Amino acid sequence: MHGMWRESSRVNRHPLQGDIKSERVVIVGTGETASFAHEYFSYDSPHEVVAFSAEAALITDDVYCGLPVVALEELAKTYPPSEYRTFVAVSLTQLNRLRRRLYDAVKAAGFDCVSYISSHAFVLPSVEIGENAFVMENVTLEHRARLGDNVFLGCGVCISHGSVMGDDSYAGPHAVVAGLSTVARGSFLGANSTVTDGISVAEDCIIGAGAVVLGDTKPRQVYVGNPARPTGRDSFVTFGVTSG
Repeated sequence: MHGMWRESSRVNRHPLQGDIKSERVVIVGTGETASFAHEYFSYDSPHEVVAFSAEAALITDDVYCGLPVVALEELAKTYPPSEYRTFVAVSLTQLNRLRRRLYDAVKAAGFDCVSYISSHAFVLPSVEIGENAFVMENVTLEHRARLGDNVFLGCGVCISHGSVMGDDSYAGPHAVVAGLSTVARGSFLGANSTVTDGISVAEDCIIGAGAVVLGDTKPRQVYVGNPARPTGRDSFVTFGVTSG
């Protein structure tokens, strides 16, 4: 009986953790985040990373991590969208505005983006996951949790039942979003922070490491402490966002 349960648990894994089709992937980015993504894809996914890409003005070498680097402006010609997929892997620059801009560029060029979901994450089949998401090891995604596009979850994060991580949001290691809560677009949850049940974190908020959010937040604010309180700082200034 125990053996049957173990077999069933493997068969019923989330679709993005099952026997998914192997894709040839171009990583958009040539920095630390791109190198990080390359190792995870190579170590723990069926996908094959074949190249890197960056905007032509930012390319300093034609090889990165042993693979060719192609200008983003020429990407669709060199690696046709009908045959290749992309993954945008850049840092949190401007509250993920840079990542969003590059994601929009590859989508406009006709590419689909893959998501990475660690084989060591616990993800129930009812969870919805968008494109270009990155979910690290020991993450828990509970019943009907939802992740938008361009979401990054660090190791040990828990997104509880019915909760939502909006597009372009980020949760650092061991952050917790309790049940039926929403983290809106472009917001950042620091390591070991907690959003309690039924809370709405507004767009473009920064929740500091270890902060405990007990009430709804206001957009573009930085919150720290337990209970979390606004510092009065503008998150756009903190993260260098130049436009809304």
